[in-house]
Amino acid sequence: MNSRAFTTSLLFAAVAVFMVYSYIDSRESELVSEYGNPTPIVVAREDIKELEIIDDRKVQLINIPQKFQMPGAYKKVEDLYNTIASVPIKKGEQITAPRVTYPGAASGLSRQISIGKRALSIQVSENQAVARLIKPGDRIDVLALVDYASGRKEKLKVKTVLQDVLVLSTGLYVTNSVPLIGMKSENEVREMKLNTYTNYNTITLELTPFEVQKMVFIISAGNGIYLSLRNNDDKTIEKISATRLFDVLGEDGPEAKAWFAEQQAKENQRSGGGGAR
Repeated sequence: MNSRAFTTSLLFAAVAVFMVYSYIDSRESELVSEYGNPTPIVVAREDIKELEIIDDRKVQLINIPQKFQMPGAYKKVEDLYNTIASVPIKKGEQITAPRVTYPGAASGLSRQISIGKRALSIQVSENQAVARLIKPGDRIDVLALVDYASGRKEKLKVKTVLQDVLVLSTGLYVTNSVPLIGMKSENEVREMKLNTYTNYNTITLELTPFEVQKMVFIISAGNGIYLSLRNNDDKTIEKISATRLFDVLGEDGPEAKAWFAEQQAKENQRSGGGGAR
């Protein structure tokens, strides 16, 4: 082998590669100068129908020259979680702010209900709903007054019938449309204006079908329900016994039991010695 010829060939090859690289680099610089640097953009992975929920299966992230980025285009897939398409979006189209919205009173509540769950609205007053400071997205427990002895005080019970229940809406404000105001800076969370969503008389809960039946029974019985607010991160389901009058009285409970037993005995005597009801 002619080593000189081989060396010359390598030299020409290196020069050729350098020239090609230089051309590509120069051309890339021209394209960047003309169209801008590549930027990540979220586009539709498939056709998305109007009012269809958008998730990471329907969109993908691609890089395109900055000049071709549409105004309001999303740059992160996570920013589209829990949104719905406000108009039909074709496969490959950029996802922009005007094309999506959050579920709300205008777009309907059904898309926020988890599969297998149901929505049920109940009427509440200020003393039943933590001074109406419960807001959409909160989690609550439901307590009921159980009266199975025609109003006899010693037989009444207060029972926590449901725990860790999601609040879908308060009035017409739903989970993703709680009003937010202000934006002090890019690094600060928007402030929540409490008095803009505390004026409501109904609360809508997300329940299982069986829990819906329980709530309808409790409401129909008319003995009163109360809602207690819990921390959203607290998923503990407590074993809570029902509370009776004697539990409230504490150390005075035995005395009260004796008094009620005496009254029951007198009533039995008056009615001819019949057994206790």
